[in-house]
Amino acid sequence: MPNQTYKVVELVGSSEKSIEDAIQTAIQRAGETLRSLRWCEVVQIRGHIEDQQVRYYQVVLKVGFTIDAPGSPGELGSEAIGSVE
Repeated sequence: MPNQTYKVVELVGSSEKSIEDAIQTAIQRAGETLRSLRWCEVVQIRGHIEDQQVRYYQVVLKVGFTIDAPGSPGELGSEAIGSVE
């Protein structure tokens, strides 16, 4: 495996269904603007409570993606990275 450099961004996904759905929501949305997503780490899980029931879930994730080599086609600039944070 060649040496890789990763950028890490923090995301918050939410869902009325489940924790897993909140994670998938965040990853899918990030995948619309970032390439080469490689891993995620769940940092925090929260639930919003109404009438003694959890109404929706929020999951804070750290997501890592590989950075393209300098000069390669599709190299991400800081403006593309900043649009997700």
